[in-house]
Amino acid sequence: MSKNNLWFLTLFSLILILGIYYITLPSDIFSNAETEEVSKKIDVNVSENNMLVALRVERDEHISNEMAELQDKILSSNDANEKNTAFEELQLLNLSKGKESYLEDKIQNDFGIISFVEINQDNINVTISSNEHDEELVSKIMKSIQEEFEDRKNITIKFS
Repeated sequence: MSKNNLWFLTLFSLILILGIYYITLPSDIFSNAETEEVSKKIDVNVSENNMLVALRVERDEHISNEMAELQDKILSSNDANEKNTAFEELQLLNLSKGKESYLEDKIQNDFGIISFVEINQDNINVTISSNEHDEELVSKIMKSIQEEFEDRKNITIKFS
């Protein structure tokens, strides 16, 4: 028996077992009580500034599209150099996204401000959900962000 046949049988068995498990689940698991709890949690999280939410959604969509393109390059290309380049770009994209989330959390924890952070190579754009334009606060946030990087970054802070 070849490896391909063995893999096929293993995956088919797994899918069959999961299908039987799903069919035998009691139907009360999918009751309205569970969905009401989920909708309450969602309502609490959406109370952020709508502009920041829109920026996050737009950025996530852009990153998802870029990741899909890079994954297609990795899967479809026959050139090893092109695959390596696409893989490195994919890793940089993931690191950048993680760093953005980390910086947003840091700003919220250190300053109690909800923000949106976007990193484009050496440029960091920060949008803050506040009507007050405090220069001292901006200076502290810029210093806090720059401490996270070894090399100098161009940090722009915008209030919404």
